[in-house]
Amino acid sequence: MQLSEFIVQNVERFVDEWERFAKTLTPAAECLDRVELRDHAGAILLAAARNMQVPQTAREQAAKAKGEGPEKTPSLNDAAADHGELRHVVGFNLVQMTSEFRALRASVIRLWVEALGTPERDHFDQMIRFNEAIDEALAESTAAYAEQVERSRDIFLAILGHDLRAPLQAILMSTELLARKADLDASTRTALGRIKQGTRQMGTMVKDLLEFVRSRLGAGLPIVRAPMDLADACRSAIDDAQLIHPNVDLRLEIKGDTRGEWDRARMDQVLTNLIGNAVQHGAQNHPVSLRVEGDARHVTLEMHNQGEPIGADILPSLFDPLVRGPSEDLHVNRSTSLGLGLFIVKEVVGTHQGKIEVKSSEALGTTFTVCLPKHG
Repeated sequence: MQLSEFIVQNVERFVDEWERFAKTLTPAAECLDRVELRDHAGAILLAAARNMQVPQTAREQAAKAKGEGPEKTPSLNDAAADHGELRHVVGFNLVQMTSEFRALRASVIRLWVEALGTPERDHFDQMIRFNEAIDEALAESTAAYAEQVERSRDIFLAILGHDLRAPLQAILMSTELLARKADLDASTRTALGRIKQGTRQMGTMVKDLLEFVRSRLGAGLPIVRAPMDLADACRSAIDDAQLIHPNVDLRLEIKGDTRGEWDRARMDQVLTNLIGNAVQHGAQNHPVSLRVEGDARHVTLEMHNQGEPIGADILPSLFDPLVRGPSEDLHVNRSTSLGLGLFIVKEVVGTHQGKIEVKSSEALGTTFTVCLPKHG
């Protein structure tokens, strides 16, 4: 008897064994009824049996082993993906979910071997096809499970970031209220200033986190275009940065017509992150310069600093989220970044149909160049 036929004839027997094994995967399984424990086991087995009956060449088999083969049984992938999602919902961990497939594979092969007489070459070929089908189902379930994990994490981060804003705002308002008292000594005022600065930095980090989660959840970064002068935004950003970093030589150069239509709040994000990044990684006793130049159709920003160049191995992932450079050690006091600043810069620039690139060398320093069309 062909293995695919054996699976179809004994599918309930296999699903019973699946259920008994799934019941041992505590604590999540303790709250599941019989239907939930059995889940998509029957559908996965029947789809695997159909997959095994489809003719397959040696080339197709080799491609499938590498995950490159054509999708021959969509129902197998659908059932496996649904299973992965639901196992995440009911609280199975990834090891428990994948162990179900291991147990299913062992159960089918064991019972089939017991039913065979003397194994023949064709029997081994059928076992290979069965293993391929189970591997495909396992890959789909794992991918679906991982996607649910990431989405749950993003939603958690969104809730956390949203809920943190209120207490941070309360701290900031309280420090401003206390700072108005006339009888404070110098040390108390210094302490309040540090609290205020730290609160603002945490507020920036929370805002970056919310922007990151918004992008991850597919919502994109909303923008509201309005006429503005990018030079004015640059002046304000440089002035704010100078207050935070009074010992840094910040320079601004403006040339040409820098007016256009952009989202002012988003442009402030771009400038704040670029300036903050340049200050953080710039060499001491060297100026940090921002150059803005406009022509008939575009405005170009160039953010430059001297210092240790960005390594060639880091450049390809520089704008990826949650990526830190080698000098951004979590224990370094001046590092207040979540590794999201440059990611948000790229997202904002892209939403405005602009481009950003970076060049870095020992001799010339590091320059981030942003080119923005004046009109969307």
